[in-house]
Amino acid sequence: MNGNDKLEHSTNIMVELIHNLNSADLNDLCDAAEAAIIDGGGFGWLAPPPRDVLESYWNGVLLIPERDLLVGRLDGVIAGSCQVLRPARNNEAQSFSCNLTTNFVAPWARGHGLSAKLIKAAEVQVKESGFDLLNLDVRETQLAAIRLFESLGYSKFGEHPFYASVGGNYVKGCFYYKRLS
Repeated sequence: MNGNDKLEHSTNIMVELIHNLNSADLNDLCDAAEAAIIDGGGFGWLAPPPRDVLESYWNGVLLIPERDLLVGRLDGVIAGSCQVLRPARNNEAQSFSCNLTTNFVAPWARGHGLSAKLIKAAEVQVKESGFDLLNLDVRETQLAAIRLFESLGYSKFGEHPFYASVGGNYVKGCFYYKRLS
C-alpha cells in the first residue's frame, strides 16, 4: 500500500423500533444522549443529568403507550434516536397527527445519514400506525436539523420567540409539519 491508498470503511447504519432496552443498549443510548446534550442538541436538557436520571428517563419512555422509541445504530452501537408521540386517545380532533420529538444523533456519529434515516423510519412508523401528519419543533440554533427537516419536505408554519432559555437568553423555536399521505 502506498501513501495514496485510502482504506475504505463501509459503515453499517440501521434504524429500529425498540420495545425494551438491554443493559448494553441502555448504556449506548445514554452515552449518545450525553454527547448530544453536551453538543447543544439535548432535547430540553442543557447539561447532562446524572446517569441514573438519564437511565430512568429512557426506561420510562418505553412505559408510555403513546410513545414509540426508534434508535439508530452505527456499526451496531446506538448513536441516536427519535420518538413518535401519538395523540391521547381522547383527542379526536387531532387523531390524524403525531409529533416527532427527542430527535438526536451523537456528534461522533454525524455525517453518515443516520438522522435522515431516523426521520424516514419515524414517518413509516406514523403511516403504518394510521396517521397522516407529522409535526415537530426545533430550536432556531439547530441549523443542521432545520436544513435536514426542510430537505425532507417539512414545511415551517410558525415560530415561538420564547421557545427555550439557553444561557439566560431566549431562543426562538421553529415549528414544522409534513403530510405523509
